[in-house]
Amino acid sequence: MIKAVLFDFDGTLVNTNPLIIKTFEITLKHFLPNQSFTEEQLLEFIGPTLKQTFDSLDKEKTDEMITYYRKINKELHDDMVKIYPTVKEGLKVLKAKNIMLGIVSSKKRDMVIHGLKHFDMDHFFSIIVGEDDVINPKPNPEPILKAMDMLNCCIDEVIFVGDNSHDIEGGKNSQVITCCVSWAHRGVEYLKQFNPDYILNDMRDLINIIEEVNTHGK
Repeated sequence: MIKAVLFDFDGTLVNTNPLIIKTFEITLKHFLPNQSFTEEQLLEFIGPTLKQTFDSLDKEKTDEMITYYRKINKELHDDMVKIYPTVKEGLKVLKAKNIMLGIVSSKKRDMVIHGLKHFDMDHFFSIIVGEDDVINPKPNPEPILKAMDMLNCCIDEVIFVGDNSHDIEGGKNSQVITCCVSWAHRGVEYLKQFNPDYILNDMRDLINIIEEVNTHGK
């Protein structure tokens, strides 16, 4: 019986992809002016934590780059981020059915809260697990398992919804039902190779998936 739905934040509930790419462009141009990055390379940075990304580029500058990135990201956030269609409607339906909702993100908790409040969505969610709440980020199961513990849920009572490979693999490593959104920046065909249990075309369809799982199993 599904009792809770956990969501990734960036790229799942709100379209932060243009913001993330722009922030990486500015940050990398500042710290690594002699290197160039294609959009495809920048897309690979969406999902991992900032530490993982910057460690792979220049470990000695990681802390500086993270601080600079977060400053630029916060300055640009409100003008560049958009909420995806049907997200609020879908969340309202789930809350009306007494489904518990939570966020499991690879970004810091305070920026998740900022984004939720900006779009007046913070009241939908009972718990938030951010990068700074765990030692091992997705695809390690720790963040999702922590969220489940906070909601007092078992693995067969949870669906995890995300938009990239880290989300799907993190869900599978946690042994919960996985669902990827069709509006993922990398596209559905790319995500299919990671074998999500469901592909979501409209956030309002989540309630149908829950009813199907509760009736027939996944």
